[in-house]
Amino acid sequence: MANYYFERECRTPQSEVYNILEGESTVGRIDLHFTPPLVHSTLCINESLTQEMIQELIEAIDEELVDVVGIAREEFIVHVHQGRDMGVYSNREFSTNGEGG
Repeated sequence: MANYYFERECRTPQSEVYNILEGESTVGRIDLHFTPPLVHSTLCINESLTQEMIQELIEAIDEELVDVVGIAREEFIVHVHQGRDMGVYSNREFSTNGEGG
């Protein structure tokens, strides 16, 4: 079983976003939206994860992120997207040295 670590990126009153790490490597990202009695989520993961690994990851998310919020929920819905990371884009322009232009 893989040892996943969740690093919060942002939080609102009804949602949270986490980067998912395994060791030093980022393997995905989860967006959680709390709409009692349901929790909706979008899980974006790397191409390298197998079906078994995906199931283990969903179980870890359920136990470590969803259950600890303490919201009474009837269902945890996960939309899984698997592919390669194409980067992070912004509406700001950045020069090659990382400073705004």
